[in-house]
Amino acid sequence: MARADASPTVRDLRDSIATVLCSARQRPSCRIQRKIAAVLQLLNLPNALTLLRLALVPVIAALLHRGDYGTVLCLFVVSAMSDFADGQIARRWQLQTRFGALADPLADKLTMFVVTVQLALQQALPWWFAAALVSRDVLIVVGALAYRLVAGRLEMAPSRISKLNTALQFMLLLGVLAVRAGHAEQGRWIDILLWSTLATIGMSAAHYVLSWGGKAARLRRGTS
Repeated sequence: MARADASPTVRDLRDSIATVLCSARQRPSCRIQRKIAAVLQLLNLPNALTLLRLALVPVIAALLHRGDYGTVLCLFVVSAMSDFADGQIARRWQLQTRFGALADPLADKLTMFVVTVQLALQQALPWWFAAALVSRDVLIVVGALAYRLVAGRLEMAPSRISKLNTALQFMLLLGVLAVRAGHAEQGRWIDILLWSTLATIGMSAAHYVLSWGGKAARLRRGTS
């Protein structure tokens, strides 16, 4: 396997351009050039795919409201494929950005949230399942804000159980959409996916509470 640093990456080229532009001693236009370089850093393919997923969220919501399950099924798959693609591209070409780190999981959460709540409102999913999902996400957001207030900067990384929950939730929603679109038969497999996803929702919520609570407690003991 060739070494990753054998050839300059896109990020290296951008950094070199920014360095050349501002090589002189704080020339008057240096700040503007740095801002331009920062904007250019955001304009990459992974971030464009993330923005595409964010733009699809209201489209999916509107189509679900109309009951166009076939189109929603296609867009849901496209959204998932773009999520996989932007992560692979960002890692392969070292195109990770702060914007991508924040917007990528946000796009995933919003897509899952909209589809789950809409299907629950249409009685395609139990209301208590949607309530459990929303409660877990609210708990995570509130916990993250509380941790930031107590401990400062928070580095969020999905746990294994959270990744498993995301995969199960995707398969459940994909299955329900396929059934509603007439591409699959309703069966016990939907119930198995439903209860498996519900179990991982509770486990991931408990993991985040225990993990962040333990870190906050250790930090408070260290500063006292």
